[in-house]
This record gives sequence, structure tokens and C-alpha cells, in this order.
Amino acid sequence: MTSVTTGRRGGNRLRALLAPLGVAAGTGALFAFVGAVDPNQPGHYPTCPFLWATGLYCPGCGTLRTIHALSHLDPLAALGLNPLIVVMVPVLVFWWGRWVAYAWRGRSAPLPHPAWLWAFIGVVMVYWVVRNLPFGAFLAP
Repeated sequence: MTSVTTGRRGGNRLRALLAPLGVAAGTGALFAFVGAVDPNQPGHYPTCPFLWATGLYCPGCGTLRTIHALSHLDPLAALGLNPLIVVMVPVLVFWWGRWVAYAWRGRSAPLPHPAWLWAFIGVVMVYWVVRNLPFGAFLAP
């Protein structure tokens, strides 16, 4: 009876890990693709619709080139393209690792406190505005 319980628990553990492992596989595939197909060459990727429509940078402008630089182990170039994304990579890795740890234990990871989410939205909004102002030009891609 112990082996049946252990086998079932192992199967549940694997099932619980499928989602975070799927996210890791998708992220790895994205990094590999953007690392191989250079966004600095025209014609490979579409223009940012917000930049095209307004002439202003959105918080995500420069992200493809940032991912390309990171995939080529060039964090300084990545910082010059979109520092918010570079700063968010370790944060996202932390939250992904936390998700894996909770899934491994068979538990659901608790959501962050809403104050953290509102703080993040506030940071993104300030970043969006500042990177389009003259004194924030160093944040532009």
C-alpha cells in the first residue's frame, strides 16, 4: 500500500510541476528564438504598435533587443535598451522558483499581496512617462 501511495504522490508532484516547467520551456524557447533571430535587423519583427501610433515609447519598447542582448550574455547592452526588463528578470526567476518550490510540496503558491501588484503597476507607469521625457532619454531604447 505504501508503494501505491508513493507512486500516486509522485504522479501528483509531476502533474503539479508541469505548469512551471512548461513556462520554463516556453521562456527558454523564446530566448533561443530571439537570440537566433536578431531584432536589430529590420524586417524580422513588427514595430511596436504604440510607438508606431504615437511616436512614444511604451514600457516594453526595446524588450526584444534586450532579450537578444541577454541571450548573448551582454547585460550592459540590455540595460541600455530596457532597464526595467533587466531588473525584472531576477524578480521573475524568484517568483518562478517559488512557484516550483510550492508545486514540489504539492501546495499552491499564495498570490502576492495586492500592494505589491499596485506598486509594480505604479513603477511601470512612472517608467513609461519618464522614458518619454527629455530628462529620461537615457531610458529610451
